[in-house]
Amino acid sequence: VQLQASGGGLVQAGGSLSLSCAASAQVFSNYNLAWFRRAPGKKMEFVAVISASGSSIEYRDSVKGRFTISRDSAKNTVFLQMNSLKPEDTAVYYCAAKRPFIAVRSNVYDYWGQGTLVTVSS
Repeated sequence: VQLQASGGGLVQAGGSLSLSCAASAQVFSNYNLAWFRRAPGKKMEFVAVISASGSSIEYRDSVKGRFTISRDSAKNTVFLQMNSLKPEDTAVYYCAAKRPFIAVRSNVYDYWGQGTLVTVSS
């Protein structure tokens, strides 16, 4: 298994959750790592991406200022800290990896983890 996501759960609106995605050492060191999400009945959408070096980060507009993506090389793990959660953030969240460039389109990613469900109640 190249990527394994965890950390989802049920939280009230305004609350926080932290998602983790553990990667194999080879993937973590060489790939850009991203989070996507799919809400019920909707298409997969980009959430955030961090480059392999950690120097480039992008977010979808609706999560800017609320979500933070980071990577920990000691743990081969990428994190998504989600604050001020809203009901519209409810979705299954997936981590994904690609190289050599960062991207927001899901169909160009090479590896995917299993999803982790985030439910935000109003």
